[in-house]
Amino acid sequence: MILTATLGLPMLGALVLAVSRRWTETTARLFAVGVSLLPVLLLAWAWLQFDTQGALFQFVEEVPWVPSLGMAYRLGVDGIALAIATMSALVFAASIAYPINTQNQPRQYYAWMLFLQSVSLGVFLALDLLLFYVFFDLSLVGMFFLIGRWGHGQAQHSAFKFFLYTFCGSLLLLLAFIGLYLSVEPHTFDMRVLIEQQPLAGAGVSAGLIFLALMLGFAIKAPIVPVHTWLPQAHVDAPGPASAVLAGVLLKMGTYGILRIPYSMMGETFARYALIIALFAVVSILYGALVAFGQGNLKRRIAYTSINHMGYTVLGIAVAGALFQDAVYAREMALIGATVEMVAHGLITGALFLICGSFWQRTEEYDLDSYGGLLRQAPLLATFAILASFASLGLPGLAGFVAEFHIFAGTFAVYPWLAVIGVLGILITAALFLQMLQKLFFGAMPQRWAKFDDLRPAEWGVLGVLSASFVIIGIAPQFLLTLIEASATLLVGAR
Repeated sequence: MILTATLGLPMLGALVLAVSRRWTETTARLFAVGVSLLPVLLLAWAWLQFDTQGALFQFVEEVPWVPSLGMAYRLGVDGIALAIATMSALVFAASIAYPINTQNQPRQYYAWMLFLQSVSLGVFLALDLLLFYVFFDLSLVGMFFLIGRWGHGQAQHSAFKFFLYTFCGSLLLLLAFIGLYLSVEPHTFDMRVLIEQQPLAGAGVSAGLIFLALMLGFAIKAPIVPVHTWLPQAHVDAPGPASAVLAGVLLKMGTYGILRIPYSMMGETFARYALIIALFAVVSILYGALVAFGQGNLKRRIAYTSINHMGYTVLGIAVAGALFQDAVYAREMALIGATVEMVAHGLITGALFLICGSFWQRTEEYDLDSYGGLLRQAPLLATFAILASFASLGLPGLAGFVAEFHIFAGTFAVYPWLAVIGVLGILITAALFLQMLQKLFFGAMPQRWAKFDDLRPAEWGVLGVLSASFVIIGIAPQFLLTLIEASATLLVGAR
């Protein structure tokens, strides 16, 4: 019952905060941090117990729900899901621990954060399509309230746009899930059965329509160009910890969903459209980097880099799904790289958005041109910002490089011309981060920031944990690669 406990404890904590009235700011925060760390510990234990030579899905829990309709409470993980879920739990714990102005509503704020942690982990642990959909939709509710109530600027407008846009995508997913459910005999929502039977192979138009609905729904969540327009403003107006969760965890629901459902359950159809998917991914890589370079708003710039990095992830998945029998190893490398990119992006961009939160708490200003010369004034803040920026641009020795190396090594063997074009995105990303650091920390410091405070212990402690994570993955990635490779080999080899 380890996976049920992983989901249930944060939900229980959220309920305790929701029904109890006497909570101070400090006690609510300490309680929420303690509860949020429990899934991290449980998933770390599952990681240690995971058999890399065993079955694809492990720690399976199944309880009949509506047996006549093939519905059940089904949880389980492969190496890919376990890696992403562990990263997500860590990002949530870091975001909950990070200081924020709760606007005198600490109990409500931390209750929504724990609720969102529970349902978000459910997306990665579910082995039932209907259960996956329930968790996927509930995550929209949690983020809607976090942005709308504790955001700034046009927070309510941004929350409404986020919810409406992504809810439309989830409705497409529901239609596609019903199509998958009806395509197998006996009808079932069991992901394991659908992956094994590939029921829509050779189904022609119906398979194409279901595939299109799946890809659109997940592309909105990822997001991939051109269905990305909800993302930048949602990030700008969200509080820093909510932005960290949105980028670090919720975007992964889109890319993980592509990998778990259309890639794994519709292999033949995915292979047919793999090149088109790869083209959209490369457009997202270049578009995200170029538009980010043009942003003068700190948070909006980092938000657009998420579109760029999710493009890398989708490119890796597309390459893995291309049916090139003489490039099995390259396709496996691309799939490993896509998964590492999800983990790395969650940790790195989570740290970057928490840093944005620190800027807002001190100045309520995101305009890059209004800053300068903060290196001496706030050396700890500068250190963590520089480290996270270098990791995001793919500097060797950091997690981003491990992911991008695997993705592009695999892509060169399958779509070499797309790899060459995609590498330009790395160059642009490097330029935009270097310019951002120059504007923030070097040059002359405006007099208005003479009393700018450096990071407090609670801030640098959280950033230190996240930074250590992506440094360790960059220096000694074998522990992560071994876990992911166990599942990637099975998924690629079965095609």
